[in-house]
Amino acid sequence: MGFIFCYNIRGIRLVITSMFGGFTGFQSKGSNDFGERMINSVATQSLRHLFSRSDAVEVSVRCSPSSKLLQGTIDSFRMEGRGLVIRKEFEAAEMMFETDTVSIDVGSAIGGKIRLRQPTQAVAQVTLNEDAINRSFEAELVRQHLEGVTDEAVTSLSGGDPVTFRDINITLLPDQGVKITAKTDLPNHKDVPIQMSAQVTVEKRRRIIFANAEFLPEGVPESLTSISETLTKGFAEVLNRMVDLERFNLDGVLLRVNRLETQGKQLVFSGYAQIEHFPGTM
Repeated sequence: MGFIFCYNIRGIRLVITSMFGGFTGFQSKGSNDFGERMINSVATQSLRHLFSRSDAVEVSVRCSPSSKLLQGTIDSFRMEGRGLVIRKEFEAAEMMFETDTVSIDVGSAIGGKIRLRQPTQAVAQVTLNEDAINRSFEAELVRQHLEGVTDEAVTSLSGGDPVTFRDINITLLPDQGVKITAKTDLPNHKDVPIQMSAQVTVEKRRRIIFANAEFLPEGVPESLTSISETLTKGFAEVLNRMVDLERFNLDGVLLRVNRLETQGKQLVFSGYAQIEHFPGTM
């Protein structure tokens, strides 16, 4: 399945239709145009439901000869996109996945839906911008893990009261490095700084882990250094159990990551997408 996710809410249909006509080798001749136009139209309708918002979406279907559509066989689908918003709160600068051969139910396509005969996999890549990563810490699904934390590592300094972390900022560094800062309040200390460096890695192909976390004392008042260091270690433990890539999954599409790397102000995930069903066909 090949798509390029780049759609604006006003013009997704027009964008995708023009792309289908513009990819070399993806055009049909004569009456065979109808099959690809049909798949194009159905894919367009399904893609409307994938994102809360996006800048542009491009989809390409490859089928040669196009007569194979009559047997429900498509050589590949490719989807790419930019400026995507998932579940109204999580932003992806770019997303791409492309399948090998896909088998679809032709009858369902004629009826206005693309139904896979069996699940399929695709190569996938997701790019996140540093600014978007920082905005994600204000998302409700994330805040619930940062507010009212009751881990003993942090409540030992608060007299047993829950602790809330705020003003979180991540700076991406070369070689998968990150610098993370935050603040919290204790009964007798306000705006306690939290500062750490770490290596960002992937665990079990779905969870981001901040490995080798180290406290950064620079700029921390000497009177708060010991408290800040203890809170920083506790904060690292909170982060390591909350950043789950499943929040970037789409309807019918599960993303799994084999590799990640920092590229300037971007974090790039490479892996695969397990496509259980086409969006909106369950």
